Amino acid sequence: MEPAKAFAAERSQRHPHCWVCARSNAQGLAVEFQVDANGDVEGSFPCDKTFTGYPGLLHGGVTSALLDGAMTNCLMARGESGVTADLQIRFVRPVVIGKLATVRGWLDRVRGPVYLMGAELRQEDEIVATAVGKFMNHPDK
Repeated sequence: MEPAKAFAAERSQRHPHCWVCARSNAQGLAVEFQVDANGDVEGSFPCDKTFTGYPGLLHGGVTSALLDGAMTNCLMARGESGVTADLQIRFVRPVVIGKLATVRGWLDRVRGPVYLMGAELRQEDEIVATAVGKFMNHPDK
């Protein structure tokens, strides 16, 4: 199935109220991910002051959620749904409030039932955080 069609179908069925990416979740981040021809995803986040940790900086938990969400959405772009089994984040530099951030997620490889994923968060074309994750099939699959 074409990545964009698989993505729309999987998200609407399995992920309709996600805190990271669902438009219907008024308390969420509402990141709208786009799928490229390879099935990788990318989305933007304005880093609104609502999500402040230290003054002027995005909370690290929000940074983590953005990276995790990008990897999850990348799986859905491939018609799969998975849950996070392991997540390792490297905070390169603080994420600044009020500056647009771009998050990207990709599939590195599959090892049996485990999907090895990667993600990065950028601001002003500089990497501010990276992640690698292991995902297992969603329990309902």
